[in-house]
Amino acid sequence: MRRTALLASAALLAGLLPWATAHAADAPAPVPVDRFEGEVPFASQPAEGIFTWGGDADDPPALRLTDRADAPEGGKVLTGDYDISGYGGFTHDFAADAPAHDWSAHRGIRLWWDGRNNGKKIVFEIKDGGAHGEASELWNTSFTDDFSGWKQIELPFTDFAYRTDYQPVGGIDHVLGLKEMWGYSVTLPPGAKGDFALDDVELYGTADPSLNAAVTTDAPLYPVREGGTARVKVTVATTGSQPLTAPVTVAYATEGGTAEPGGDYTPVSGTLTFPAGTASGTARTVEVPTRRDRTAEPAETVPLKLTVTGAKAPAETPQVVLDAHGLPYLDKRLPVKKRVKDLLSRMSLAEKAGQMTQAERGAVGQGSDIAAYALGSLLSGGGSTPTPNTPDAWARMIDGFQLRAQATRFQIPLIYGVDAVHGHNNLSGATVMPHNIGIGATRDPRLAERTGSVTAAEVRATGVPWDFAPCLCVSRDERWGRAYESYGEDPALVESMESVIQGLQGRADGRDLKRDDKVLATAKHFVADGGTAYGSSTTGTYTIDQGVTHVTRKQLEDIHLAPYRTAVDRGVGTVMPSYSSLDIAGDGKGAVKMHARGDMINGVLKDRLGFDGFVISDWNAIDQLPGDYASHVRTSVDAGLDMMMVPYGYKDFTTTLTDEVRAGRISAARIDDAVSRILTQKFRLGLFEHPYADTSGAARIGSPAHREVARRAAAESQVLLKNAGGLLPLKKSQKVYVAGSNADDIGNQTGGWTLTWQGASGNTVPGTTILQGLRAAGGDVTYSKDASAPTGGYDAGVVVVGETPYAEGVGDVGNGHDLRLSAADQAAVDKVCAAMKCAVLIVSGRPQLLGDRLDRIDALVASWLPGTEGEGVADVLYGRRPFTGQLPVTWPKSEAQLPINVGDASYDPQYPYGWGLTTRTPVPEGGTATLRGLATRAAAAERHGDDRAGRTLVDTARLLVQRKVDGHITEAVAKPFADADHLLLTGRYGKAVEKLAEAYRAA
Repeated sequence: MRRTALLASAALLAGLLPWATAHAADAPAPVPVDRFEGEVPFASQPAEGIFTWGGDADDPPALRLTDRADAPEGGKVLTGDYDISGYGGFTHDFAADAPAHDWSAHRGIRLWWDGRNNGKKIVFEIKDGGAHGEASELWNTSFTDDFSGWKQIELPFTDFAYRTDYQPVGGIDHVLGLKEMWGYSVTLPPGAKGDFALDDVELYGTADPSLNAAVTTDAPLYPVREGGTARVKVTVATTGSQPLTAPVTVAYATEGGTAEPGGDYTPVSGTLTFPAGTASGTARTVEVPTRRDRTAEPAETVPLKLTVTGAKAPAETPQVVLDAHGLPYLDKRLPVKKRVKDLLSRMSLAEKAGQMTQAERGAVGQGSDIAAYALGSLLSGGGSTPTPNTPDAWARMIDGFQLRAQATRFQIPLIYGVDAVHGHNNLSGATVMPHNIGIGATRDPRLAERTGSVTAAEVRATGVPWDFAPCLCVSRDERWGRAYESYGEDPALVESMESVIQGLQGRADGRDLKRDDKVLATAKHFVADGGTAYGSSTTGTYTIDQGVTHVTRKQLEDIHLAPYRTAVDRGVGTVMPSYSSLDIAGDGKGAVKMHARGDMINGVLKDRLGFDGFVISDWNAIDQLPGDYASHVRTSVDAGLDMMMVPYGYKDFTTTLTDEVRAGRISAARIDDAVSRILTQKFRLGLFEHPYADTSGAARIGSPAHREVARRAAAESQVLLKNAGGLLPLKKSQKVYVAGSNADDIGNQTGGWTLTWQGASGNTVPGTTILQGLRAAGGDVTYSKDASAPTGGYDAGVVVVGETPYAEGVGDVGNGHDLRLSAADQAAVDKVCAAMKCAVLIVSGRPQLLGDRLDRIDALVASWLPGTEGEGVADVLYGRRPFTGQLPVTWPKSEAQLPINVGDASYDPQYPYGWGLTTRTPVPEGGTATLRGLATRAAAAERHGDDRAGRTLVDTARLLVQRKVDGHITEAVAKPFADADHLLLTGRYGKAVEKLAEAYRAA
């Protein structure tokens, strides 16, 4: 039935005023929030308005005010179209410079929704307290679009829950006060195109008195050893912390559960009374005694039912848990293999399915589904952090989730994972290392191991025992948005940097995993994700990421599989397959998604290479497989996937997996193999004995010692490509003009996967920018970002330019990105380099194309993405450390050359793989005769297994060649020069010097 477009004039006036209205004592009239007749503009803070948002450029919906004859109210409705891959929706924020609105007189908020009957969940969020709509506390609820046509949806305020996955200001008081409201937002469903229509958002009804007082318990679960006493603290709290205006009673009784009353515990019952006038925060304690027997048993539960009068009851019934005891798998003296076998023999199919399931922390809310679905793992995706984002909050959050696992029969602890790909990059204040491409440029395996050690220590100190790193991709095309996740284009270089695995895990036999400063590592993305062909991606607007790698069997073995052989030898605990597809010439399979390639996961990784850890899928990757969902699950499990990262689809996955096993389409043996592998790593990590966070190392997070490692890594990662006239290192006596978009932007400097998935420009994380590093070094520095300040009277210019952050396929060239400097960066380079001798630093995840601009630049530095320690960059610019970095990838002349890699038959780059000038003095001198002598000595070092001497001799020869070449790099020079660096990394020192001699003769 269509509502009239006209409300009572008094109610309408009340809706348009700043909510300072006198409501009727019994039932206040509905108060409009949005009528969508044009009274609220499409605008954003600080003005009042409606605006859209999303996870990437194409996620925000398209909104319109549309004339509709069937509008429930007025003549217009809000309509929109959406196609969301990540997340997206719209917000109505009230004006930031006006008083907040008071909704406390109402029962809830309601709206008219034009149903599509698609079964999708619509999340509705309200904004409480804080300075304005974008600095408020977020509370949400949801409704399901399971109807057709217009329907009025009522959302009582009592249904709204504090948002646990994100809070813009770290939370305020965790109380929905309703007196300072700043608007609402709607999150639309991802995964398929859709449209919607919405009308008449309004406040309705009389306030629910239970909103003013609430009863809580100090925990949802109370594990206790058999014979101990559980103590449940019951607290009453009020909005605004006022004393109770009416009495509150809480009747309690032990009731139900799996424990036997009178046998396992002593039943209790009674009533707690909180009289009127009781102070907010007052607590009483209920004790539940348990009894001891001599029988070995799994864990048992004792729910404590609470019946509350006069206040809002706890969201869930607290449970006492009698710990499992006496069972062999709990005996830490037994070998891991025996413990796994015993535990596996006791588990049900549902419990096994739960162990194979990984959910996103934001999907499980407060965590009750952890026990309900016997979940084996949780993760934080990029940007999924607790509030506030501190080490203590991380530890408390993960401990809270681990507590939930104690309610399961066998109390199998969770294994929590994060993408700590360059330090604990989700944590604010952590030490952020250079991205892998910079680590590859250091050519320093010992330093790579140290960066892994720092990362592991900081990750484990927040309660996280598992890191989705390192990425072992061999990047073969700089257009790939994940190029910076690779150590380089040469498999030998990637293998040499896998010392990071020992930094993360410790010794290869796993004996160090129980330490409080080690984590389980993940080799990813198996296999050949770095070889995807440009234009082959079918994921959204991606051009190369998640595409197809076309290789011969030999190319697969020599280039892409080689790093995984090394990782298995180093004892890596988990492996993650790639989103990409693999097309092996001659195998007759065509392009097959890696998550479906049992020949590679089971056949090569597990059987041939002997990998004994477990295989974890990538984020929702099984959804990209052909067929229906049951075939997704069946295909991936049979291919060798042991755990599925199904962030928000964990319920569907566990149900489907169990159905497939019961139907005989997945074998019980395959399930047992998967669960055995997962349990083995949990036992190795010591999680059964110590499931909770050991925060003893938290003080070292972001410590000077850790930042010194990152500073050294930043310094060693700098690659000096050109240094005409010896401009670098700078002298502190020189007047230096600094410009460019990346000189003073730590967000750009740290890149993607920093606090959020995509990263962000600006002052995002604690640390030191390159400009701050130059100033701290004592230089006479003037800064002008756009080079608009006068340029006269300076001895040298430093222009820091490059890319802004991105991650994965969002950063693919052709997806809104290219390999050229922005117009502003080009202008800054041109202006400074025309006025003085200049050094250009390129802060980027991949080479940038400079064209003829290179001739006007005196010194050129590939700075990559150096992390939070800009002082490391300043160290080499001012000579505190010498430039020693070498190119981990080929630097092309033009995009037409791509892909271009060491070993190509035709190879004529701007700078070859392995190139890197040094400011270490003295640079060796000599000529052809010197090189002959070096070759002889290098061959001898190779025969005697003297790797240190061999590397030193090759490096000496390399510097001799670079001195002679003096920047005049021809194809005849570049090819043998690059080949020599590959030979060096494979231990063929004599041949490497011979190749360098060839380059020397061609120079």
